[in-house]
Parts: sequence; structure tokens; C-alpha cells
Amino acid sequence: MDIFSFSVAERIFQTIFPLLAIVCVGYFYARKRPTDMAVANKINIDIFTPALIFSVMSAESFDLQNYYPLALAAGLIVILSGVLIWPLCRLIGVKPKTFLPPMMFTNSGNLGIPLIVLAFGEAALPAAVVLFLVENLLHFTLGLYILDNKTKLLNLLKMPMIIATIAGIFWSYSHFTLPSALQTFIDMLGQIAIPLMLFALGVRMTSIDFTHWKIGLWGAILAPASGLILALLLQPFFKLEPAHFGYLLIFAALPPAVLNYMVSERYNQEPHLVAAIVLIGNIGSLLFIPVVLAFVL
Repeated sequence: MDIFSFSVAERIFQTIFPLLAIVCVGYFYARKRPTDMAVANKINIDIFTPALIFSVMSAESFDLQNYYPLALAAGLIVILSGVLIWPLCRLIGVKPKTFLPPMMFTNSGNLGIPLIVLAFGEAALPAAVVLFLVENLLHFTLGLYILDNKTKLLNLLKMPMIIATIAGIFWSYSHFTLPSALQTFIDMLGQIAIPLMLFALGVRMTSIDFTHWKIGLWGAILAPASGLILALLLQPFFKLEPAHFGYLLIFAALPPAVLNYMVSERYNQEPHLVAAIVLIGNIGSLLFIPVVLAFVL
């Protein structure tokens, strides 16, 4: 039992440490040299992340049909978590438009992808990308509609990540192969995305505001708790294979996405509160994620 516990603890450390180390590099660098990541984040969203998406989806080993149940279960977790938490907003004393998006749309990109890959190996990358795509697609459709019901969803088709997704789906079904030089070029661009996401998260952590710590603490508890409860309730219906259920549990336990703050700022939806929810939620994940990893590994 002691050997097993040590082995699990070692795997959790090997999974968490590289992620936390890169986040810390971003945090301490930005503390010493104030850093504006706006341009880098835009480039990551417009170029590196779409390259990662297409790189994974165009790979010969990627078969989209294998991930339909996982994608559907993830989509239900995103939507139903909002339904589950919505009645609590009045109790907490926060507007649903402010609180629900961070609870629903989690850090599936700059934390979820590297976390799943480090925990389960490179073979888990396609599943991690699928989960990221589900969360992002819902964020830029349902999430924007929650904040503004006049949002034009057709504008989605102009987003590089959506274009890369459509192109990747077409490529995965067509069974075409890219010339090796072009594939290497796209792969190398995509490999920049994850470390840059983690570094940017560290930089963002320098702006932590504990003024609204109570709402942030509620968010840090409710986001993973609602996700995990729903994942456990959905498993008997979907009967996901053990590995896919492990991916789903990690996805369900993720903290609020940093993107929630950027979107709330754009729509002027109490960004100061959303910042507290996002940042305290990500700090809280240092407690939740190891527990989930201990269960799934």
C-alpha cells in the first residue's frame, strides 16, 4: 500500500510540477519586470493554438468518432453546471451573468491540456484537445449569449480556432496526409501554445485581488464540485472507458478560465468580481487537482 501511495504521489508530482514551475516563472518574471501579455495572448489565440488544434486533428492517429461520447459528456457538464449553480447565485449575493460563466467555462486550454497529457501521456493529447474544443465552442456561443443575447454567432466562423477546428475535422475524415515539412512546421507552431498559455497564466496571477475573496472562494469550491458531481452522475449513462472517464474527471475539476475575465471586461460585466473568481479559483485548484489525480491515476 505504501509503495502504491508513493507511486501515485510521484506521478502527481511529475504531473503538477512542470505546470506549476512554468506558471511560477511567468509570475516571478512579471513581478520583477511588469509584463503586458496582451499581444502574446492574441498571437497564441490566433496562431499557435489553432496550429495545435489542426496538428492534433490532422494526425493519422486521430479518429474523431472515438471521442463523441466524451465530447457530449463534457458539453453536458459545461451546460448543466450552470443550471446546477444558478439557484445559488441569490444565496451568494452575485448576479448570474457575473458568476455563471466562470463556473461553466473552465481552464481547459492552458491548464487542462498539459495536465491531461502529463498525467496520461501523449496518447491523451487528442482527447485533451477535443475537451478544449467543446469548452471553447460553448464559451464563444452560449457564454457570449449569456452576457449579451444580441451576440451574432455567425462571427464565430471568423475565429482562427474555429477555422482550424473545421479544417481539422475535414482532414480527419478525408484521411489526407500533409507533406512532412508542412506537418513539422504546423507541429512546431502548435508546440508553442501550451507553455505560452502557462506562462501567461503566471503573469495574470500577479494581478490577484483579494478584495472580493468570499465570492472567489465560493467559485473555487463550486466550479470543481459541480463538475465532479455531474461527471459521476453522467458516467452510468455514457459508460466511458476508464481512460476517457479519467480525462472527463480532470476536465470537470478544472478552475475557471482566465478568458472569463477578458470577456467580462469586454462586456463590462463586473470584471473586478470575475477577476477574483478566476484567480482565487485557480489558486484553489492546487488543492482540488491533486485529489482528483490521486483518484484517476
